[in-house]
Amino acid sequence: MQRFGILTKAQVEKIHETSLRILEQIGLDFDYPSALEVLKKKGAKVDGRRVFFTPGFVEEQIKKAPAEFTLYARNPEHNVVIGGRNTVFAPGYGAPFVTDLENGRRQATLKDFENFVKLTGASANQDLLSGTVVEPTDVPPEIRHAKMLYASVKYSDKCFMGSTMGARAARECFQMAAILFGSRAELASSPVIFGIVGALTPLKYDTRMLGALMEYAAAGQPQVISSLAIAGATGPVTLAGNLALQNAEVLAGIVLAQLVREGTPVIFGGVSAIAELRNGTLSIGSPEMAINTAATAQMAHYYKLPVRSGGAVCDAKSPGAQASYESMMNLLMARLSGVNFVLHGAGILESYNCMSYEKFIIDDEMCGMVKRIKRGYEVNPDSLAFDIIKDVGPGGYFLDKDHTFEHFRTEFHRPQLSNRDDFVSWQESGSPESIETANKKYKQILETHVPPELPADVDKDLLKFIEKLA
Repeated sequence: MQRFGILTKAQVEKIHETSLRILEQIGLDFDYPSALEVLKKKGAKVDGRRVFFTPGFVEEQIKKAPAEFTLYARNPEHNVVIGGRNTVFAPGYGAPFVTDLENGRRQATLKDFENFVKLTGASANQDLLSGTVVEPTDVPPEIRHAKMLYASVKYSDKCFMGSTMGARAARECFQMAAILFGSRAELASSPVIFGIVGALTPLKYDTRMLGALMEYAAAGQPQVISSLAIAGATGPVTLAGNLALQNAEVLAGIVLAQLVREGTPVIFGGVSAIAELRNGTLSIGSPEMAINTAATAQMAHYYKLPVRSGGAVCDAKSPGAQASYESMMNLLMARLSGVNFVLHGAGILESYNCMSYEKFIIDDEMCGMVKRIKRGYEVNPDSLAFDIIKDVGPGGYFLDKDHTFEHFRTEFHRPQLSNRDDFVSWQESGSPESIETANKKYKQILETHVPPELPADVDKDLLKFIEKLA
């Protein structure tokens, strides 16, 4: 499948050159003494908290990051390859609120977190867990990261994410991962946990993000290094300028990761969008968000790095028509542009602030459609079906042919949610709307899904570790 691109080759070069000028002439503030020490020792110009990077220095370091890597799951069947032509999906991340048809919008709890882990584990379309799928506000911040990681491995055996809320939280996540998989040395040789580090736009990295970045790099664990520049607010209103700013911030983070540990797996992350200037809010359901996704993918491909974007993201407040058309626009653009890691693949409402149970199911259906589009179709003598066409001839039909029965299961996508009945049949079944069907489906999954068993000794050791943190 060919990749869609929004920039010409010359425009990609201009964005790259402008980003290098930003890094060399303006620089970034790094609010972490350990990071400043490493940067200065390795050859960057450091003036107080401000760090300046020469073009050659930047280009030398980013070449050290791998173009592709494998993330290992507790169940080897769920290992994922990040990079190349692969695309993997994970549900929403970081929302402090949840909503469903019965209870409406409310603060997220640990039970909601566990529910979304189970839904992700049961999904055929979500390839890995998303870390803070919701923010469990009923758990103290000091142990929240540990409780979330425990729930991730207790209720699913897919790949999972760890905390990037500072160096200490990152280290504690690695300790828990080591209980599950083995020693820290084994983690470094076979990465099992990854996190998201974000720049503080414009042109800053704060203490928590830098601490986590350096810990992940030192442990040999992958990380998404990302930027969200809001055009017209925290970034230039012009999309080209906003992209150049985003690009500079991401490159600076990648450079530091490689200086800490050469060859650290990184994912180039860009989720910049625009400000709705009538009220100053972030808009991620805009076509400009989709444009930035395509341009970000082109920049990552230029650097030969895996790339991350948003997925089924929207500004809508409920899982209706607006949520659907904005989400599919962003989700499909990510796939067509060759994005490798699609975060927020299911569930997100109101500009990252809320996770919807019903929208999770609806978006998951869309992820299945996008995966089917990505697969395309084979062209060979059997699939071209000349002999069958000749046998049927003018005015015939193909419904009863062996060729049809041999291929329809692999050729056709079978939706789990979409209603394809005729009007009368749909009406006789109660004229169900998608949101109502999704409501029933998520409840059915939670009632019937049996999570994979966590070994009793590992379970016990993880709970002991969390108890010590409290």
